[in-house]
Amino acid sequence: MGKKSENKVLAQNKKASHDYFIEETYECGLVLTGTEIKSIRNGKANLNDSFATIRNGEAFIHNMHISPFEQGNRNNPSDPTRARKLLLKKPEIHKLLGTTKQEGYTLVPLKIYVRNGYAKLLIGLGRGKKQYDKRDTAAKRDAQRDIQRALKEKQKVAR
Repeated sequence: MGKKSENKVLAQNKKASHDYFIEETYECGLVLTGTEIKSIRNGKANLNDSFATIRNGEAFIHNMHISPFEQGNRNNPSDPTRARKLLLKKPEIHKLLGTTKQEGYTLVPLKIYVRNGYAKLLIGLGRGKKQYDKRDTAAKRDAQRDIQRALKEKQKVAR
């Protein structure tokens, strides 16, 4: 039997959609060392306060915390928040580099998941929200929630 495609989300950056307008998303691989993949599979990864950069034609993620594996050995990485290389294609890197340099966009990590046995990171090309944008988004979300609640109540009464 072949490998089955599993897309279980192992870590998610919930504040990203609150702080940024996400324009595009890109799936990229992660270069991991030692037992980091075992820690990620155990859900010991944290994307809060992490960000991605491009330098020297390569993409990196900074401040992503991967806790050391408990049953690990001396091959465990010593720094849990070290910069890790992201695996993207050259045209994607050049496009992202041009966009982030000129238009004021930033690369925001959104979630980590496993696909076909490999750890993948979903990064988004995000533009920062102002305070009034955040309030507007929250107001729309609350209004949508109220509408759904009212429809649910109406369906209960109709039965």
